This record gives sequence, C-alpha cells and structure tokens, in this order.
Amino acid sequence: MTVTSFERTTESPNDKATLPPAAPAHVHTISILVRNKPGVLVRVALVFSRRGYNIESLVVSPDVATAEFSRMTITCSGDPETLEQIIKQCTKLIDVVHAIDHTGQPVIETEIALLKMRCQLKERTEILQIAEHYKAKVVDYGPESLILRVYGESEKLDSFLGLLRPFGIAELVRSGKILMARGLETT
Repeated sequence: MTVTSFERTTESPNDKATLPPAAPAHVHTISILVRNKPGVLVRVALVFSRRGYNIESLVVSPDVATAEFSRMTITCSGDPETLEQIIKQCTKLIDVVHAIDHTGQPVIETEIALLKMRCQLKERTEILQIAEHYKAKVVDYGPESLILRVYGESEKLDSFLGLLRPFGIAELVRSGKILMARGLETT
C-alpha cells in the first residue's frame, strides 16, 4: 500500500492541505465492428461498465457495403491495462467481429457540432468572424439567434466553443468522435 503525504501550507488563512495534482487520464478511441443486431450495444456497454470504465462518447453507424454490420467508435478515459482487458472481453462477444484501440495510431478523426447562439444583430459581426476563422457554417438565421455547424478535431471544437461561450450558447449538440485508420490499416 502506498501512503501519500500532503504538505501543509501556512500561506492560506484556512490552513488547508495542498493536494497533489491528479494524474492525467489517458484518452482512448476504440473502433468495434459488430453485427447489426438488437442488444449488441448494451452488451458492449456492459463490458465497459463492469470494469468501471466511463464511455465519454459513442457513435454507431451502419456499414455502407452491407447492412449486416455496424461500426462503433467509442472514446473513453482510463488506464491502458484495464482497456486491454475490455477489448479482449469485447472480442469474445458473439456479435463482435473485431475491436481495435487506435490510440497512438495514424488516424483521421473528426467530430461535428451544432450550436444555437442567442444573439442580437450588434453581436453577430464578431460571432460571424469567429465562425469564419473556424470554417463554421451558419445553417439558420433568426431575429435573435443563429445556428452554427462546425466540424473538425475535438480540440478545434473545444477552442471554438470556448470563444463563443461569452456570447451565450443557448443549445449545443455534439456528435462524438469518429475515426478511420490511415492507409490500408483496418478501422
């Protein structure tokens, strides 16, 4: 057992203990090819749940070539050892064809977001300049609102949303990450 000591600080009037910084969580993106049958999503999610792994985003789409299969793209955080066990357990499920952790692999990733801005005419110029910089598209104009669509890497969307928050985001819908392995590698 490891014991962590906390350093007491005398600068604070409340004399609180200084906690060590939290270790950064490892973000993983997993692609799972499954048979397109009822209940498969629940069984895959239960594997993550039993190991205490939280799914941050989940995108499921049918395979274009055949409606027999679907691809799940799951983004989650946690330690690599537990994730390795989760992937092994997922591949043992009857309706799972394969499961791949794409962390550290060369992939193309993208995400899409729709956001409704509550804004008056006088604020629109600045909002539209930010939208143009991030290549966001205005998909709806209203007398007191705008709806913008933006896509790209997660970091780009985070930055875009951070700049627009002070203007008042009324609603936000974000797809979650999708990816494809580069070259002829399997996704």
